[in-house]
Order: sequence, then structure tokens, then C-alpha cells
Amino acid sequence: MTSQNVTIANSVLRVPPASPAAAVAYFGASLAFHADVSDVAAALEAGGDPGFVVLDSRSTASWDQGHVPGAVHLPTALIAEQATGLLDPAVPVVTYCWGPGCNGATRAALALAELGYRVKEMLGGFEYWVREGFAFETWEGPGRRAADALTAPVDAEDCGC
Repeated sequence: MTSQNVTIANSVLRVPPASPAAAVAYFGASLAFHADVSDVAAALEAGGDPGFVVLDSRSTASWDQGHVPGAVHLPTALIAEQATGLLDPAVPVVTYCWGPGCNGATRAALALAELGYRVKEMLGGFEYWVREGFAFETWEGPGRRAADALTAPVDAEDCGC
């Protein structure tokens, strides 16, 4: 019996994986549009100019509750009227919002791209920034929490991925 005659019994393989060429195109494009929280943090912590600016697209109340140090605060609704006064069009922008359950960073990235900015979205948003143990700022001052063992390695500097 050939593999073509075998009935696939599970939902994972019911739709077969893409061809390697299609996978290269898809995953390559995904990396052009997304940045990992750990990679953003490492680039910012390395010192010097990381070559991008981080943009928090949430409300002022959310920003005050906590944000990535050094981020630019520009709520999505204000991007069209204020981006050119705050952002250099030659510098890529990495947007973030609350977390994986929020598409605010995606909306902000779209608004910036429509204005001609090169942009990536930070996967995991502020939630994963905090959960991975990176420093943040609030209206009360700086903060940092221990890394969540479900999101970051406990005894290593990186996850090796």
C-alpha cells in the first residue's frame, strides 16, 4: 500500500505540509514582519544604536501601567497625524501592544506601513516582555519581574532557538 492510499487519521496531517519551497517563502516572509521579544531586548541591551525604534501603540493609561524602556509612545489612533513628527522614516519601527491576544501592534504596523515606514511587529507584546523578565518602566518608575519559566529559560541567557 502506498502512502497515497493511506487515510490520514489525525488533523495535523489531514492537510499536508507545504512544499519546502513554499515553507521557505512563508517563514522567510514571517521573519521580515515579526521580531521576537528576546531578540528586541538583546539588541537594545547591547548598547549603541540598535538600528530600529520601538513603538508602544497603546493608550496613555496602558503606557503608564508599564512600557519598554526607551520606547516611543504613539497610540495607533494618533499615528497618521503624529508619526512624522516623532519617527524618522529612514529608521525601521518595531511595534508592540499588550500581548498575543491583542492585534493593536498589527494595526499600528499597518498604519505606519501605509505612511511609508519599514516596520515589524514584536511578537508577544508587553506581556511577554514582562514575562521573560526584561526591565520595564511605569509611571512610578522602573520595574522588573522574575522570568516566567514557561516563557524564558531559567538557568540560561537564551533559549537556543
